Amino acid sequence: MGSSRQNVTFPGNGDTAHGYLALPPQGMGPAVLVVQEWWGLTGHIADLVDRFAAEGFVALAPDLYGGAVAHDRAEAARMLAELPAEQAARDLRGAVGFLLDHPGVVGDAIGVVGLCMGGGLALVLAAQEGDRVAAVVPFYGLPEDEGFDYRGVTAHVLGHYAEQDRSYPPAAVDEAAIRIGEATDRRPEIHFYPAGHAFMNDEDPRGRYDALQARIAWQRTLSFLWGHLG
Repeated sequence: MGSSRQNVTFPGNGDTAHGYLALPPQGMGPAVLVVQEWWGLTGHIADLVDRFAAEGFVALAPDLYGGAVAHDRAEAARMLAELPAEQAARDLRGAVGFLLDHPGVVGDAIGVVGLCMGGGLALVLAAQEGDRVAAVVPFYGLPEDEGFDYRGVTAHVLGHYAEQDRSYPPAAVDEAAIRIGEATDRRPEIHFYPAGHAFMNDEDPRGRYDALQARIAWQRTLSFLWGHLG
């Protein structure tokens, strides 16, 4: 199968999309798609891919910015604003197809984990892909459209959110959880952590990483993914 860690290409937005792929030690396993924060495909995101692979998953992070990585908030905001929503959607849907066609992937549905911007994109992707996504795990993220239609979501949903998050405050998360439950007839599993936004990111430039809460969220994520993909 070649290297267990590699940069890969796949059909995306009418062109070639890129991503970082890691295989588990045994070479085969359920698939997990990791969707980046607004910073880009950073070392933090690549590390999460490696960690999922070490736990037995075939993991892929699409590079939605085409190799660019933001170095400050202003640059990240600009790069996000310049990312066409439809382009991101097509790249992510191409990544789903790539994983399901990969010889090392076991099963006919994948898990999607997204952080911040990627958390919202993960929920949108789950609605678009239907039963090709069996589990979706947003970390402190929601779709930009507060009225987003969740009726296409058939996946089980596990959400990790921060009590001190001004971008995605608990009230907004609770409202989204109610709407997901009403649209899908399945109440999502939502956890709030005594931390701030980006508590999972050990490279966060504002120092909001919380090792304890990150560890708790990580263990919950692994149990959830194995429960619905294993």
